[in-house]
Amino acid sequence: MTGTTRYALYFTPKPGSDLARFGNAVLGYDNHTGTEIPRPDGLADLAGVTGSPRLYGFHATLKAPMRLAPDTTGADLLEAAAALAADHPPVPVGPLRVATLGAFTALIPQAPPPELGLFAAECVAAFEPFRAPLTEAETARRKPERLSPRGRALLARWGYPHVFEEFRFHMTLTDALPEEARASWRERLAEAYGAGAPLRLDALSVLRQDGSGPFRVLQRSTFGG
Repeated sequence: MTGTTRYALYFTPKPGSDLARFGNAVLGYDNHTGTEIPRPDGLADLAGVTGSPRLYGFHATLKAPMRLAPDTTGADLLEAAAALAADHPPVPVGPLRVATLGAFTALIPQAPPPELGLFAAECVAAFEPFRAPLTEAETARRKPERLSPRGRALLARWGYPHVFEEFRFHMTLTDALPEEARASWRERLAEAYGAGAPLRLDALSVLRQDGSGPFRVLQRSTFGG
């Protein structure tokens, strides 16, 4: 996708917070500043298992990366995101835990509240007018042959299969790992994370990717509802 610009709607933790510092150090990248971050003590080998999530930075997906529809602009998207955030109350998510999610290691809520899925669904629908249709190549990259019939239908309609009832709030920490490595990384990262403070989802971030470069936060709009 050389030369392509994509935008995404993510939750990114408040810069400087304990959660942001942890996630940035694990991935070795801060998507707010665009700078490299040293890995935590004893976890230098994370560099070998974080290549994919490092590209996006530490986040939870609310509206997956997309090219903009021809009749929209980045400025339009920023304005819409700020307006949605201004009218939305914070969502208490509660404590997070390090878990294996498929082949990946991620931070997930211990008990995700219904309000979390409802907000994610609101983002999917509200920003759909900004999304350009998937190309054949973009569809192929999602490997529809591995999806359930419902997943393929969601991919065709919304450009991403993990939406609505298929949504799982998660903040990815590693690449897809071989089965024999998953437990070890889960335990090591859980020890590094410790007992983190309960999460309060309080902002909506717009990120941009130019070509094959890393995503950068353009705007983080705090909730005001």
